[in-house]
Amino acid sequence: MEQSIAPPHYKNLVSLFYEHAKERDEQPFLWFKENKAYWPISWSETSRRITAMARSLKSIGLEKGDRVVLVAENRPEWFIADLAIMAAGGITVPAYTTNTVENHQHVLNHSSAKGIIISTATLCKKALPAAEKALECKWAVTIDDIEPDDDLQIHNWEHLLAEGDKLEEDIEASAKQLTRSDIACLIYTSGTGGLPKGVMLSHGAILCNCEGAWDVLYHLGLGEETFLSFLPLSHAYEHTAGQFFPLLLAAQIYYGEGAEHLLRNMAEVKPTIMTAVPRLYESMYSRITRGLEKEKPLKRSLFYKAEALGRKKYQDPNSLNAFERFQDRILEKLVRDKLRLRFGGRLKAMVSGGAALNEDIGLFFHSLGLPILQGYGQTEAAPVIAVNRPGIIDMSTVGPELRGVKIKIAEDGEILAKGELLMSGYWNDQKYTDETIKDGWLYTGDIGELDAKGRLKITDRKKDIIVLSGGDNVSPARVEGELVHHPFIYQVMVYGNKRPHLTAVIVPTEDFLEQWGEASGIPGVLASVYDNPSLKISMAKSIDQINKQLSPLEKVRKFVVANEAFSIDNEMMTPTLKVRRHKVLEVYQDQLNALYPKPVK
Repeated sequence: MEQSIAPPHYKNLVSLFYEHAKERDEQPFLWFKENKAYWPISWSETSRRITAMARSLKSIGLEKGDRVVLVAENRPEWFIADLAIMAAGGITVPAYTTNTVENHQHVLNHSSAKGIIISTATLCKKALPAAEKALECKWAVTIDDIEPDDDLQIHNWEHLLAEGDKLEEDIEASAKQLTRSDIACLIYTSGTGGLPKGVMLSHGAILCNCEGAWDVLYHLGLGEETFLSFLPLSHAYEHTAGQFFPLLLAAQIYYGEGAEHLLRNMAEVKPTIMTAVPRLYESMYSRITRGLEKEKPLKRSLFYKAEALGRKKYQDPNSLNAFERFQDRILEKLVRDKLRLRFGGRLKAMVSGGAALNEDIGLFFHSLGLPILQGYGQTEAAPVIAVNRPGIIDMSTVGPELRGVKIKIAEDGEILAKGELLMSGYWNDQKYTDETIKDGWLYTGDIGELDAKGRLKITDRKKDIIVLSGGDNVSPARVEGELVHHPFIYQVMVYGNKRPHLTAVIVPTEDFLEQWGEASGIPGVLASVYDNPSLKISMAKSIDQINKQLSPLEKVRKFVVANEAFSIDNEMMTPTLKVRRHKVLEVYQDQLNALYPKPVK
């Protein structure tokens, strides 16, 4: 693959912003939606607000190295607060908006945060009680107006901006003292395996990641880029890919209204690059295929013909005969162009990360003219380690290593990564840091292999591999990927460690419940029918279909139907929509154990 010109090298994230702000001045930068329309904030206005807020944060006691927790939905103030904390010499500690009081208290106490910035009155209901009880938290800043609090010093966002404008400290000059090795943020892991850990990411780690991503975009064609930010900015994926990577490109950032409004926002914003997690691609796939069922036969036929030809080209670009090439050109206009318009019409590529993408779903979008670049990484690597590139896409892999990254496979198959992008360690946990980074290599905990073109293939999560009682290893990720691809299965968690065979917890789709309910004369409400024998018989037929495609060891022999979907609210999913296995097992362990024969005494 041709090498690109290296991107500009910046000293820190704050100086990167100020340089672009001077160049771009009154051009639009951050866009927010209000009264059903998007409105811009210019580079110069963003700069003014960052400077003013940084001055005010210092005036209320923020000192170099102090941690400040940030609790807000995706909005311009998130960017401004994040950069202001760093510009004042502090360390941002992003927190999920879905956190409970206990979650917030853990983050505040574990990070010894001096302050907290909260956006809305609704978020204050859980964040402020935690801040009041936190041992080191001295003050709070609220973006929206709220009632004063007797137990905590509360400052109003707009008031601090106004006061900061009156102060004269040269924030830009002091920010130049920050180096690439200084800690920029402390991002807490989503807690798939237990208590969240604080990952220290330096300015250099994030910049290294952005510079590597710049190299990927170079091969798609650099231009005036537009990003739609809708994944949680408290997660390392969106924090880097949806905030600082656009900053490196001097791109415009539009803040979305949430995943449920994604397609509408894409049509409005017309993004050039989109980042999302596999669950959202799965949801869009389901929505598109369900919509096709209602279309006329000719339209369905054209759509699936376009997909089939796209798949054939993916396998071998030279495989189409003359007639198929003619068909493909016609279908490009009749099918693919129309589908691209639903996604805004300007997408160069969609990036998938945060979890494994089902290969068939990735190929579905790719064959219809919406290429997905599947990547791989983790918070400890700021976060991207590898990503597919245009021209050498292989949906069964996560692509070659990012520029500035080295990957190798350990003897036991574990993926190791090295480079400036690695975390500086876990906050207040040297023991776990030493177990995770050895001799400069990050031990990812994932199992994988490299193909002849240097593309990385993830085969499983090391600690999630199921070892059956007969000693055989089974990948739960592969089995789960096959199961959720079935139109009647919405979510699944496979179980079976030290057991003779696999079992699973299954959440059926709403479509399945609706169809089954109509046929049975019973309302298809999961909470009411999950233990209905007839429903289990119908669901078993779907699982039997999938089992035919699996090896004997991978077959799911028995299953439990969940009484509710896995969600963030019931803590069975992380904010980035990954299943928390330990939380699912807390609820369903006894039922799963009951599916196995009792040992003979």
